[in-house]
Order: sequence, then structure tokens, then C-alpha cells
Amino acid sequence: MLQCIFLLSDSGEVMLEKQLTGHRVDRSICAWFWDQIISQGDSLKLVPVIASPTHYLFQVVREGITFLACTQVEMPPLMAIELLDEMIDNGFPLTTEPNILREMIAPPNIVSKVLSVVTGNVSNVSNTLPGATASCVPWRKTDLKHTSNEVYVDLVEEMDAIINRDGTLVKCEIYGEVQVNSHLSGLPDLTLSFANPSILNDARFHPCVRLRPWEANQILSFVPPDGEFKLMSYRVKKLKSTPIYVKPQLSSDSGTCRISVLVGIRNDPGKSIDSITVQFQLPPCILSADLSANHGTVNILADKTCSWSIGRIPKDKAPSMAGTMTLETGLERLNVFPTFQVSFRIMGVALSGLQIDKLDLKNLPSRPYKGFRALTRAGEFEVRS
Repeated sequence: MLQCIFLLSDSGEVMLEKQLTGHRVDRSICAWFWDQIISQGDSLKLVPVIASPTHYLFQVVREGITFLACTQVEMPPLMAIELLDEMIDNGFPLTTEPNILREMIAPPNIVSKVLSVVTGNVSNVSNTLPGATASCVPWRKTDLKHTSNEVYVDLVEEMDAIINRDGTLVKCEIYGEVQVNSHLSGLPDLTLSFANPSILNDARFHPCVRLRPWEANQILSFVPPDGEFKLMSYRVKKLKSTPIYVKPQLSSDSGTCRISVLVGIRNDPGKSIDSITVQFQLPPCILSADLSANHGTVNILADKTCSWSIGRIPKDKAPSMAGTMTLETGLERLNVFPTFQVSFRIMGVALSGLQIDKLDLKNLPSRPYKGFRALTRAGEFEVRS
């Protein structure tokens, strides 16, 4: 059985602890764990289970915070997730919103550090629960007031694609998020609708979303948290094309490999495509490479990664990279072909085709400002050679 869960800062300080059994786990186990991290380096952070002299330790590191679970018996590590009961009430997560967590655990600042030195109290955990935890909308502070009421909605999408060596599109789909930044007074009630919600798959929602309006009419009805949050995520599958093409060609004989890579616009999205980069790993059998491009810069890193930074595609020419690579002694032809990783960014366009129809707001003292943006970037975008 799991006995305790600690949350450690990036300096090893215990921020939170949850004792789960009658046998209390002393915080000295965290000091032992951090000593091991310091002595063995970051490689230990990749080990999910560590055996200490007294306990088995399960660790997960996210955004600089280490989740450390302790037990004295062998058990599945995922059981630790089932026991985070301080964040669960009747199956619903209640204290995962940043604004509520900031009320419960004050972020460190100069004032708190000075007070801890003067008073000797190092805890920044509040002695009382936030008022919102007992309300019908526990993800939102009570009695919020903003001088300027405004809400921003962003469609942020990532395109995952696999393109075969013959140019065939094997896979192309979008993972997207509806991100909201809300600064609204009181208890606003929002309704967001899409022009084409039927294209969405695998939709997941923030707890503030009422499920019945979505199931009935594909409408997002919700009372938003204050500040930034992810309203929903989704996938759009089986897309037919990509905005750019990458065409690599490799040929080799007599111990030399010649490479040529062309990049261009396949389907113009109507907005500029920027931050274009093409990367690939030089095969282990390559001893040296001499590569250059007619646009952008080419760098070969110490780990034998070749990075071609293109930026934007110029109007007067198609970017190309070419050169030769020398194979190791005794090897006539290249027998391992690289995979090219492509990245790009398009501001102002959601390539899935998803469009916001309207955003209605109720229960507000004044007329708010509403802003909408879209962004698409490459996710796992691979071109095989």
C-alpha cells in the first residue's frame, strides 16, 4: 500500500506532503532522495522506481516539480494516481486550477522569504481552504472583479504527418486545443459554438464544460476559471494534404553519398508560413558532410544532427539544400537512410478547418472585449527518404 506522496520543488524543498496510512513517513526520505539526485546527476531522474534503504520510491518529474510516492511493499506505480484524494471529490478534480492552487499554496516571493527568515515559518500553505472549494464552481474564485472585462479564445493546433519516400501521405491529422484567457468579473456564463463541429474527434473538456449542451448540439456552455486554461482538446483525422512539401533525394556510390532536399509550398494556407526548419540525423556510417543551402543556414551539431533553418519561403525561389557526405572506409553505398523532421508555424490559420461561429456572454456588468486567434505548428512531421 502507498504510504505517502511528496511534492518537491526543483531545489528539493518539500512543498506538499500527503500521509496516506497510519505509519507516517518521515521527510528525511526526501533528503536521502535529493542527495542521490545531486550525487548521480540528472540520469537518476529518468529512473521511475528507486529502492532506498527503507522504502521504494516512485518518481515523476513535471514542469520542475517532482512527485515522489513512498511504499514499503512492491506495488504497481500507477496505483499512486488513484490515491491523490486531496485533489478529488466524488470523482471530480477540484483543486487543479492555478488560481485556486495559488490561494492554497502561495507562490514564493521576496516578501514570503523575508517573513520566513524573521518568523521561522517556512510553510507557504494556507490554513484555510479557498472559498471556491465549497461553491458550485470550485474552479473559479468568488467575487472576482476586473477593471476591464475581456476574454480571448485561441485555437492552437499541431499537425502530425508521415510522408513516405515516394511522396505518399501515410498519415496526417491535427491535435488541437481551445485555449481561453478570461478576465471577467462576477460569475459569467459563456457559450461557444463552432461553424463545423462535426469534424472533431476525441474531444476532451475542462470540468467547467456542461456536457449535455455539447452532446445535444455541439455547443460549449461553461462558467470559465479566471485566467488562462485549456477549455477543450480535440483531433481532426485523415487530412488530405500538408501546407509544405519536403523532397529529399539521396544517391551513393564509391564511398560518397550525394544529397539534395527541396522545400516548397504545397497548399497555400493564405497566411505566411514561418519558422520552417528541416532536421535529420546523419547515419552512423557518415564520417563527414559538406552541405550548403541557397536560402537559410545549415548547421551540423556535435551529435551529428543536421539542422537547416529556412525561416520563410521566399517568393523568388524554392529553398534547396545540397552537398556530399563521405562514408566510412570500406562502405560503397549508404544502407541506412535518414528520416527528416520538419517544423513550421502559421499564425492566423487553423489547418483543421475548424472555425469559431460565435461566443455569447451572460451575467456581466458591462460589455466585454472578445478576441480570437488561431495558430498551427508542426508536431510529429516526418518525411522518409
